[in-house]
Order: sequence, then structure tokens, then C-alpha cells
Amino acid sequence: MRKLGKTNIIVLEQVRKIEIMDTTLRDGEQTSGVSFVAQEKLSVVRLLLEELKVDRVEIASAHVSEGEFRSVQRMARWAKEHGHIDKLEVLGFVDGTASLEWIAKTGCRVVNLLAKGSLKHCKYQLCKSPEEHLTNVKETIAMAKEMGMTVNLYLEDWSNGMRDSKAYVFHMLDGLREEPVARFMLPDTLGILNPDETAAYVREVVGRYPELHFDFHAHNDYDLAVANVYEAIKAGAKGVHVTVNGLGERAGNAPLTSVIALIHDHMKLRTNVNEERLYDVSKVVETYSGVRVPSNKPIIGDNVFTQVAGVHADGDKKKNLYFNNLLPERFGRFREYALGKNAGRSNITKNLEALGIELDDEATRKVTARIIELGEKKEIVSLEELPYIVSDVLKNGTENNDIQMLNYSLTLTDGLRPTATVKISIKGEEFQESAAGEGQYHAFSKAMYKIYRKLEKPVPELIDYVVVIPPGGKTNAYVQTVITWRHEGRVFKTRALDIDQTVAAIKATMKMLNMIESGNIPNVKLPAQLP
Repeated sequence: MRKLGKTNIIVLEQVRKIEIMDTTLRDGEQTSGVSFVAQEKLSVVRLLLEELKVDRVEIASAHVSEGEFRSVQRMARWAKEHGHIDKLEVLGFVDGTASLEWIAKTGCRVVNLLAKGSLKHCKYQLCKSPEEHLTNVKETIAMAKEMGMTVNLYLEDWSNGMRDSKAYVFHMLDGLREEPVARFMLPDTLGILNPDETAAYVREVVGRYPELHFDFHAHNDYDLAVANVYEAIKAGAKGVHVTVNGLGERAGNAPLTSVIALIHDHMKLRTNVNEERLYDVSKVVETYSGVRVPSNKPIIGDNVFTQVAGVHADGDKKKNLYFNNLLPERFGRFREYALGKNAGRSNITKNLEALGIELDDEATRKVTARIIELGEKKEIVSLEELPYIVSDVLKNGTENNDIQMLNYSLTLTDGLRPTATVKISIKGEEFQESAAGEGQYHAFSKAMYKIYRKLEKPVPELIDYVVVIPPGGKTNAYVQTVITWRHEGRVFKTRALDIDQTVAAIKATMKMLNMIESGNIPNVKLPAQLP
């Protein structure tokens, strides 16, 4: 906002808005080992368009398979019913009417036409002259318009085209600038660009064709995708392509979360994306894809809003000295303070406050010393386990567990289902059951379930099971088993160490049962349910 002259007329300056196209379901599905089923694709489309509010979604490539055809049909029906049909895009090819007819039969109305953006691709893959390819592209665009379709145009391998055959790129754009193309999309197909090149190439194209809408499509082979997006937008790109969690071929594409934070914070520009839903959607796609998000991945990694050093926690208490603009609440998350050998008094205090536990100075000092001691042994203390540490310290090391494991036997025989016999004590009363399962821990869980069912006690839901094995390959190394549970609307984790991962899982399970029995479950935010 600024004032003009003596009349103090207020002029509202329009902040530039960047268009976001998500290609998780097309380019992201080219991640090795990733394949989304129809229901998962429909769920992701709904989340992207209605929860995150991205502008467009590229959902498939034409001619992939019969199953893909039915999946696209299903998404198109949903999109049409909810007013989003013009936001669905399908990759098509310069193959006469074959791709266009495939797309039209699905019910979609936007084709992202794949043309060649470098002379090498045109000459050696198509075996055509630039003039022949340009003619074929124009013919395909004309047929698409006759069928009532919107056309966006990819210039595949554009980055190499600008490096090695700029005259070819301009020949294509000169020939197509008057055609009914909504967007020209500039892909760094092989992820070769650096930020300086990206800025120069995009600026040159935008300057030469100011009337055209250009998107930039980054790949992350040199870990420069987000930096290249930054330069492309500065150079005049009106839209950018992203994927959830950075999924994509080879090293992946520009990650949605980092790009949105970059645009909003560093560029002070607008998008339609709802930041608060980024983390929840990330976790859904993580589940569907089977590709785990690294714990230190910006914004969505499990550890990125966790302070480890005690001095940082102390600084947060004193005017939020260690906060930046990436506040976890923006993304539907919350700040945590790690409990380990680097934890200081302030870390402990912050976690005790989160649990509503008040301790005097001497008790806090003892609890801090105990957590540092555990950290030196490479044990990780979670927020959920802190009440037990407090209880252990205050009672001079005697934990009062109402549920105790008295004995268990696990058998594993080739050709037979694993079995488990379990004997436990609940407030002094002993119970024993046996069960067979698909694995040793599964058999153990079923035996425990039999006991709890007889007692009509509530049984929590196991929603994630992770085994962390240290590097080095030694068979006698300690492993950590981390189990995530859901109980009465709360989600929490327990973890334990042992040389045997099944034994570690049993220890983690006993911790969980005692937490429920004592009511010491922290009030942790419940993540979004999978659609």
C-alpha cells in the first residue's frame, strides 16, 4: 500500500500470485517402486484440490494401461461433480488423435502436450526435422481445440535446448506463439540447471515472449530444484510444478512444501495453497507411496521442529530467540524439545510443561541427570516416556508398573506358524494365554489380545511399527523398535532397545500398556485420518 501526492489517495498494490501445478500422480508416480491404486489417486486428488487448494493437478499419462484409464475416469467423474474438471490435466503425445481420444474418453478436458524442447530430442528420438515436428505439433493442437480441449505444451528437455540449441527453442516458440496454447511449460527434464542458468534462460524466454504464460518444471538431480524454482519465479515464470514430498524420477521433483514456504516467506508472493494442511497431506502420500520422508526434511520431517540443545530451549523461553518464520503451527504441527544427552534444564522444563507436570528445582535436576545418563547410552526418551522417568527418579528407581511381564515363550519352526505363550501380571493377578500368528510379534500380540478380551479391557490400535538398525551390519547390535499407537483419540509412541527386535517390540508394548493403565498418555494432536 502506498500514498500518492497531497491528496493521500491510497493505492493497493497487487501482490503477484504464483500458480501451483502438482504432478505427484504423474511425475511423482515415476519414483522407483511407487504405484498408486485408483482409490489412493482419488484421495490424493481430493486432498490437493479441496484441502491444499493447489491450482492444477497432473494426474496421469495417456496410454499407460487399462487400469490407469479407469482410474482417470473415476477422478474425472469426481472432479466434474465438484467443479474441478478444468483443474485435471493429463500428459498427451504428438501421435495424431490417439492421446486426445484416450483423454477425451476419460472425461478430462486438459491435455499437457509433450513436444520436444531440444534439437537432440527432435533429431535423434523423433528422427524428424524441426519443421516437421512443428507441423505435427500444430496439427495436434488444432485437433485438440476441435475436440473442445485446453492445451498446455511441454517443451521436453528445454534446459538442454537452451544450452545447446537455443535457435531450435526459439524456432518452436516463434511457430507456436500464435497458437491456442494456454501455458508453455519449461522442464529441466534431466535436472542439469544451476540457479544462474535458470535465471538467465527463463528471463530470456519471458523477455522475448512477454505475452505468453510460462511454467517452470524442476528436477532435483543436483539438489537445486528449489533454488532453481526461486530463480525461475524471479525471472518471470508465472507457474511452477511440484510434487508432494519431492517424489519423482531419479532424485525427484521440487517438493511442494519447500516451494510454498519459499514463495510465501522469501519472495513475499501469494499462492492459493493452504499451509496448515501441508503436513497432513504429506503423511497421507508417505503412506500411499511407501517412501518415507527423511526426519530432517524441511517442514515435513519428524525432527525439523525439535530443539535438541538445551541452550536453544532456554532461548525460546527468553523471547523466542531460536524461532524463525517457519513456525510449526503454520503447517499444522507443534514444537518439541528433544530429551537426550544434549538436553538441558530448559528442555526438560518445556516437556514437563507440555505434560502439565510441576517439579521443584531439585527434582528437575535429578530428572535432567537421568535423561542425560540414558542419552549417553544412546537411548532416546520420548515425551510419552517422560512421566515414567519422573516417577522412577522420585521413587528412588522403583518403577510402579501395574502390568508386568512374568514370562513369555516364542517359537519359530519352518513350515509352521509362529506361536507365543504369554504370562503377565495385572495388579498382582496372573494371566496366561497362547496364540499363533503370521510372525513372532503378531503371535505375541494375539496372545495379549486374548487376555485383554477376557478382561474386557480396551485394546489400542497399532498404526506404525519401525525398527531402527544401526549401521555397521553387526548381528549383535542393539536395535530400537518404535511403535505408534492410537487409543481413545490420542496418538502416541513407545520405543525400546534390545539386541532382538521382537524383544524390543515386546518391551515397547509393555510400556504402552502401563501408560494406558496409569492414564499417563500425553494429549498429542491427532493426525489426519487417511481418506
